[in-house]
Amino acid sequence: MKFIVDAQLPRKFVTWLNEAGHDALHTLDLPKKNLTSDMELTEVAVSQGRIVISKDDDFVQAYLINGEPSLLLISTGNISNLALEVLIKTNLQLISDAFLQSRFVELTVDSIVNHE
Repeated sequence: MKFIVDAQLPRKFVTWLNEAGHDALHTLDLPKKNLTSDMELTEVAVSQGRIVISKDDDFVQAYLINGEPSLLLISTGNISNLALEVLIKTNLQLISDAFLQSRFVELTVDSIVNHE
């Protein structure tokens, strides 16, 4: 799968995904880096077939209104990067499977929710 990780999430997230065989970018890899707007991030995601990974509810609203971008919403609250890494690595296959059925998936500390 192809992902693009939003600015408020650690760049390490990209490493975890790439090590698992996915194709992942971070906003820091884009020309405007972390100044990339949500609209520009959506355009990159849609044009490259990437799933946006974000904690930002603005992407939820964009998805509900426009049906894009495909979205993995991280709703874990304030957890450490280490706890987030464990959560992602433990659930990565389930997250990938969820995207076979849905274009909007939410990850919480104790569940994966398909929103379609």
